[in-house]
Amino acid sequence: MPSDPAVPIPGSGPDEATDEAIAPERRRWFALRRPEGDAVRTLHLLLIGSILAPLLVLLGGGYLAYQRTFEGAQADLAQDTAVAEENVIKVLDTHEIVAARVGDLLAGLSDEEIRAREKEFHDRIRQQIAHLPQVETAWAADHSGHLLVGARNFPTGNLDVSDRDYFKALRDPGPDVYIGGLQSRFDNKPFFVVAHRRLGPSGEFAGVTVVAVSPDFFRTFYAKLLPDVQDYAAGLFRADGATLARYPEIVWRGSGPAPPGQLIRAAAENPQSGVFMQPSAFDGIVKMIAYKRLERYPIYVTIGRTRASIQREWAGIMLSHLYFGAPATAGLVLLCLLALRRTRREAAAIARAREAMAQREAAEAQLRQAQKMEAIGQLTSGVAHDFNNLLTAISGNVELLARRVRGGDPDLERFAGAALRGVDRAATLTQRLLAFSRRQPLDPKPLDINRLIAGMSDLLRRTLGEEIEAETVLAGGLWTVLVDANQLEHSLLNLAINARDAMGGPGKLTIETANTSLDEPYADAHDEVMPGQYVMISVSDTGSGMTREVREKAFEPFFTTKETGQGTGLGLSQVYGFIKQSGGHCTIYSEPGEGTTVKLYLPRHLGKEEPVTPAVPAAAGVSGGETILVVEDDADVRSFASDLLRDLGYRVLAAATGPDGLRLLDQYPEVRLLFTDVALPGGMTGRQLADEAERRHPGLKVLYTTGYARNAIVHQGRLDPGVELIVKPFTSAALAGKVRQLLDAGFG
Repeated sequence: MPSDPAVPIPGSGPDEATDEAIAPERRRWFALRRPEGDAVRTLHLLLIGSILAPLLVLLGGGYLAYQRTFEGAQADLAQDTAVAEENVIKVLDTHEIVAARVGDLLAGLSDEEIRAREKEFHDRIRQQIAHLPQVETAWAADHSGHLLVGARNFPTGNLDVSDRDYFKALRDPGPDVYIGGLQSRFDNKPFFVVAHRRLGPSGEFAGVTVVAVSPDFFRTFYAKLLPDVQDYAAGLFRADGATLARYPEIVWRGSGPAPPGQLIRAAAENPQSGVFMQPSAFDGIVKMIAYKRLERYPIYVTIGRTRASIQREWAGIMLSHLYFGAPATAGLVLLCLLALRRTRREAAAIARAREAMAQREAAEAQLRQAQKMEAIGQLTSGVAHDFNNLLTAISGNVELLARRVRGGDPDLERFAGAALRGVDRAATLTQRLLAFSRRQPLDPKPLDINRLIAGMSDLLRRTLGEEIEAETVLAGGLWTVLVDANQLEHSLLNLAINARDAMGGPGKLTIETANTSLDEPYADAHDEVMPGQYVMISVSDTGSGMTREVREKAFEPFFTTKETGQGTGLGLSQVYGFIKQSGGHCTIYSEPGEGTTVKLYLPRHLGKEEPVTPAVPAAAGVSGGETILVVEDDADVRSFASDLLRDLGYRVLAAATGPDGLRLLDQYPEVRLLFTDVALPGGMTGRQLADEAERRHPGLKVLYTTGYARNAIVHQGRLDPGVELIVKPFTSAALAGKVRQLLDAGFG
């Protein structure tokens, strides 16, 4: 018999049921760890990569394109600024030439002489600037700011320019040339001027000579240089930030708009040229502005481009990339999705196939185990039947022999006692074999298991000894079960003895009870288990535990890990057979060095509990000379039973078959009791014989005997109602008491 040590396992059963119920989920999870699971994960990574990689390339390329676009815009603006610089220098050089010619024309003349010849000088100045499109007009003013002569108007009248910034700047000591911007008093158009100081004969301030740039010239030039006026702008600024000209044109009064502070700050850091980003001082739009200082003049030429136009250019570049890249990316993602979908289907199919294979293998293993156990059960039941007949004959004849020699030879009495003890041990073995094969007759009654276990406390303490602590943990509100109380008590005692032997010294035995439920997945995973409500009995010890190989064979008959002579290997198999015959389920949880827990599950019974009364052996009583018919096919058993009953004072009739028994009943209607074996030859079972005999002789008492339970009087392991049975091998006292008990009950 295997060592069945047990360590307490928390819970009452459903935890284990749940663990095994989720076995299919575990199998599916492990299936995903197989090669097809790796393929799914690889495709997942490929799908993520097919999205992330183009996205990263797009982001990286977008960043680089953004940088290149802005760098290209800077280079273009710098180039445009260089072109504008050359143009402005030519314009200013032309202005200086015109101013010098006007100065030469008026040199050495007094203001009065100039006014006197105004018409002449007016025409000559107009002739000089007629072929210079960049020159709008030219004029000269006296020391008080009144106009002497002009190319635009004749006569000049009393026009006063003393309030102009260029006049104020040249009147005071300082540079001989002044460049400024102003608004026309005639048409309110903006333009900028180049003014030169006029000196008198003694070097005193005599007035100014002014040349004005045509605004149309700037408009035409910048319209050709710049792509559009919405996104581009150009300007001329003095070093102090004063606005000289701007394209597109702006209209201002007074001294013009506020100086562009960002340009002044940038020029302070890089005086010659540079590029910066800022909101425009004219319209507030953020622009990239390139500036360059003229070589011989304190003037900056600027070209600006809106940041939005640069971003649109970059967006156009990215859109072209998306135009080609997006379909390719979408196609790659679609291919990955299709491959992933197909691989998932294949992986799921393979997982289902593996799961079905695993379930089939488990079912086949359970079937093989069930077939093996069934074959062993059939073998053991057949052996037990014949063996019980032999034991009945042996024990009966030994008892008769012991009666004959009682008071005689002591050695013969000792020999007879030893023989009877051997018969008892053999009878116990056959009883366990019948229990394993589920052939023992049971007498189940509604039972409160807590009450039964509580009543076993003294018996358990005596069985376990003083070194082992016994503890019971009984659940409140425990359900009722329908079970044979004597057999359940015997099973619990078997488990306790088994645990004691496994601990082999000090230890602890714990018996727990609880209500639990076994669900359908758990039932599907275990043979002969029906889903539903159960009462669980857990027997745990602190012994050495079992290996997996031992656990798998623990319930098999004659399997034991004990030394030779210390066990038969039928203890756990008897428990297994009894629980199965009672419609229950049993499991073993054990690990080496961690103890063992044996859990018994008995179906819940919805009926009420019935009190358990211990069986009291019937006394032999005094024979009244009644007639008893003995029907037994085994000659030795028939002879023993007949001789025993005759010795007790009964009149005995004997037959070997059912038909022979009926003939004797017809001949001797005074028969009071039929004592028959269940299994009889001749085409008539003991039950059929009894039914026919009771039909012919109403009130006839019937006592059955059998070596193992037959379907004739036992169904689903339980005696039919009203059936009286004595199991082989039986003693003379047991037979005498049972017969007397039935006869004393009277007819009917």
